[in-house]
Amino acid sequence: MKRFAMAASLVMLASTYADAQTTEQLVKGATDTSNVLNYGMGYNLQRFSTLKQINKDTVKNLVPVWNYSFNDDRSEESQPLVYQGVIYVTSHNATMAVDAKTGKQIWKSKIEYPAETPRIVCCGIINRGAALYDGKVFRTTLDANVIALDAKDGKELWRQKAADIKEGYSMTVAPLVADGVVITGISGAEFGTRGFIDGWDPATGKHLWRTHSIPSPDEPGGDTWKGDTWKLGGGSTWITGSYDPELNTVYWGIGNPGPFNSAVRPGDNLYTCSVLAMDPKTGKIKWHYQFSPNNPFDYDSVAEMVLADMNVEGKPTKVLMDANRNGFFYVLDRTNGKLLAANPYVKVNWATGIDMKTGRPIETDVSKDAREGKKVTVYPSILGGKNWEPMSFNPQTGLAYANTLAFGGRYKTEPVTFKQGEWYLGMDLTDLWEWGDGPRGHLKAIDPMTGKAKWEAPSDIPRFSGVLSTAGGVVFSGALTGEFEAFDADTGKKLWQFQTGSGIEGQPVTWQQDGVQYVAVTSGYGGVYSLFSGDERLAKVPPGGSLWVFAVKQ
Repeated sequence: MKRFAMAASLVMLASTYADAQTTEQLVKGATDTSNVLNYGMGYNLQRFSTLKQINKDTVKNLVPVWNYSFNDDRSEESQPLVYQGVIYVTSHNATMAVDAKTGKQIWKSKIEYPAETPRIVCCGIINRGAALYDGKVFRTTLDANVIALDAKDGKELWRQKAADIKEGYSMTVAPLVADGVVITGISGAEFGTRGFIDGWDPATGKHLWRTHSIPSPDEPGGDTWKGDTWKLGGGSTWITGSYDPELNTVYWGIGNPGPFNSAVRPGDNLYTCSVLAMDPKTGKIKWHYQFSPNNPFDYDSVAEMVLADMNVEGKPTKVLMDANRNGFFYVLDRTNGKLLAANPYVKVNWATGIDMKTGRPIETDVSKDAREGKKVTVYPSILGGKNWEPMSFNPQTGLAYANTLAFGGRYKTEPVTFKQGEWYLGMDLTDLWEWGDGPRGHLKAIDPMTGKAKWEAPSDIPRFSGVLSTAGGVVFSGALTGEFEAFDADTGKKLWQFQTGSGIEGQPVTWQQDGVQYVAVTSGYGGVYSLFSGDERLAKVPPGGSLWVFAVKQ
C-alpha cells in the first residue's frame, strides 16, 4: 500500500508539472486566488487579492510557516510566482522552484555571468522575477541574456543574448508574456546606452522584434534629439509592463535620458520619461505620453503602469495610473493616452503643476536654474517621489497604496564626456541629499484623481518594498530594517509586524492553497538606498537573502 501511495503521489506530481500554464490562465491571473501567475499579481499590476482569510481581525495571528535561504547576500527584489503548489523565485544568480507548503527545494538552476558584469550595474546586483508560460520559466540575467528553463526540472531550454555588457547594458527585469510573446526590457541609461524593448518567441527564443525607446532621426520622435545625442540617449526599460488583453495593448514605462546634464541634449528627448502603448506581436507604438520632457533630474518613468476601470466624471473609463518619480500622480485614458488627472502626491518644487491641455509640466525657476548650470535643491530628489518599488491599487477602496519618499536633493551639472562602459551622467554626485526633518518616507493611501492621501504611515528610514492589498482590509509592506508589516487599509494603523532578519525590498504576494491563505515576501538588504544614501542607521542590518511564507496560526 505504501508503494502504491508513493507511486500515485509521483504520478500526481508529474501531471502537475506537465499541466503547462496557458494564455487563458495568464489573462485570468488577477482573479486566480489559488496561484500567482503574473508579475504584479495580474496583467493589470494592481497587486490586489480578493482573499479575506487574512483580515484586520486575524492578521495579528500571522506566523511564519517556513523560510527558504537563497544562499545569497545581495539585495532581493524578486516577486515570487506560484503555480499549482510550486513557488518560482529568482535571485541575481539563481532560479529556484520550492514546494509552497513545506519550503523544500524542488530544483535550483544557477546563473553564471562574467566577473566584470557588476561594474556596469548602477543600482544593485538584483533580479526582479520570472514569467511562466507553456511549461517554461523565463527570466533575464545580469549580463543581458534572456533564458527559458523547463519548469519541471530547471534545465535550460534556450538562451538569447539581448545586448553586450561592454556597452553598458544589463538586465534585471522580470519578463512579460503577452499574446504569446515574451517581452523584456533593458537597463543601462547611466552608461550612455540606447534603450529598447524586445519580443521573443517563447518556444524557440527567436528574436521577433525590437522597439527602441530612443528613436533614430528617421523615426517618429527623432526630431526631439539634436545631432547624434540619440545614440547615447538612455531610456532604460527595466520594470515590467502591464497588459490589457481586451485592447491587446502593452503599457511599458521608459526611463531617464542620458546624460543627466540636459544642456547636452536639447529637445523633448522622446521617448524618455514616457509610457509607450504597444502591440505585443510587433512592438509597434500605438501612442505615447511623456511625463517629463527634457528631464534633468533622473525622473525616469519605468515604474509600474497600473490598469483599472474607474468612474471618471461619472463615466466608466479604462485608466492607466502612474505614481511618477517626478512627484505627480497621473491618470490616463489607456485607450488613447488622454490625460485625465495629474496631481502632486509628495512635495514638488520643480513644477507648479501639469497643464491639462498639453500634458506638459509647468516648470519653476528650479528647473530653469538647473538647466543653466546653477546648483539647486529639488523636490523630489533624483530617487523620486516614489522609486521602483511597486504600489498596489485596491478597486474596493479606490485607493492606491504606495511607499513614497519625503526628501529632496541637490543638483548641479558638470561637464561630461562619453566613454564606453563608464558612467555618463554630467552631474555632481558629491553632495546629493536634502534630508530635512522628520520621516524620510511614508506608506500612503492615495486618491488617484487628486493625489491626496487618506492616510499615511511614516517611516524614519524610507520603505523600498512592494505593496500588497487585499479584500480583507489589509495592506502589506516591508521595511529596510527587516520588519514585514501589515496595516489597516482604511486607517493606516499598523496591525502586525515580523522581523525577517534582513532588509525587505521584495514584492509580497498572497494565494490560497488547500483552504489556507498564504503571504510570501523575499527578504535581503542591499538596493539603491543602501548604495547611495549613506544612512548610518542601516549599518547593522545584515545581508542575507531568503523567502518567507506566512499564514494565520490555526
